Amino acid sequence: MDKIIKASFIVFFLFSFITVEGRTFHVGISKPFKTIQSAIDLAQNGDSVLVYAGIYKERNIIIEKSIVLKGIDFPVLDGENKYEIISIRARNATIDGFKLQHSGRSEIRDIGAIMIYDSYKVTAINNVLDDTNFGIYVQNSISCTIKNNSITSYGKNEVQSGNGINCWKSDSLIIVGNKIKGHRDGIYFEFVTNSLVWRNISTKNIRYGIHFMFSHHDTYIGNVFEENESGVAVMYTNHIRMYNNYFLNNWGDAAYGILLKDITDSDISGNHFTKNTVALHMEGCSRINLYKNIFSNNGWAVKIQASCDNNDFAKNNFMGNTFDIGTNGSLVLNTFNGNYWDKYEGYDLNRDKIGDVPYHPVSLYSMIIESNPAALMLFRSLIVTLLDKTEKVLPGITPENLNDKSPLMRQMPL
Repeated sequence: MDKIIKASFIVFFLFSFITVEGRTFHVGISKPFKTIQSAIDLAQNGDSVLVYAGIYKERNIIIEKSIVLKGIDFPVLDGENKYEIISIRARNATIDGFKLQHSGRSEIRDIGAIMIYDSYKVTAINNVLDDTNFGIYVQNSISCTIKNNSITSYGKNEVQSGNGINCWKSDSLIIVGNKIKGHRDGIYFEFVTNSLVWRNISTKNIRYGIHFMFSHHDTYIGNVFEENESGVAVMYTNHIRMYNNYFLNNWGDAAYGILLKDITDSDISGNHFTKNTVALHMEGCSRINLYKNIFSNNGWAVKIQASCDNNDFAKNNFMGNTFDIGTNGSLVLNTFNGNYWDKYEGYDLNRDKIGDVPYHPVSLYSMIIESNPAALMLFRSLIVTLLDKTEKVLPGITPENLNDKSPLMRQMPL
């Protein structure tokens, strides 16, 4: 009898670990379900809803279950310029393979294509979003994944446009492999922590390619931010890591490769800053390590305000920039050590690949422009050349202690 009980217990134990596949509901013209919402309403946790090619104009699809909503051949979900297209409040739900277009717009509340509220482990993957206000919106959610989506809008101004990927008060998000274009901000983070932004391409947005505030302990790797009206902005944040990103062709009166405001205790390494009005603007920043970055063909490579302290620039390459460093004060509390400067005219008698005399990257002309922007009209004139040459011989205005004591004679291999 004991053997029978033991055997029954073993069978029950093994059976409890067998995963029972959920049901599959089919939606389409010739399928059992004609509307997506009707299939979702009958589905239970673990089920899948397959939606076949066609155009679906449903007022607002609501998901509050742990289901997979899968598109076959990119069915079109049309918001008719009136509605949220998909609203999700769920755990472990997936949206995969749809084209979502023409979401509604409102001056009172945020409306978009895929709206994720108070959720856990929701995934939006392989979708095409076209002419949406907010593209993918994540609010008060944890461990959600937004991957390989194409998100395009045609905004004309900041007021009437939403963000491509908008995340608020969330944690442990993964934003990877998305292409975003034409929104107010490509990616927007506010109060988002412990998250990864990886291999996204954010271009031609009305304001910033990425804009984040009060979002600590986040990592940004291998992203491309190009031709955005104001570049990239990072504000009021600590413990961020930005590795191997590209900040390209962000031109304009107030455009930056990246604007850092009140950033502390962070690492910025291996990034490429190319053809920006100001590649890197720093204000109120402390304890940032900037190393092995490339600054090439920018107006200003770095503008570092007097409010910054204890920031360390090491092993960076400065090449082809109109001005390498700009500042608005004479007190310098930051260090530059072991960088390559293509304007360096020193020598290396002992051939250790390090210049024997310090390099002063701040020119007198850049200091004049800082206080009088109209002086830019004298650029490349003889008088400017004479001013800078005189300042090198008899320094008096430029901050003398802002220098690189160990300038490299050759570019730093990155």
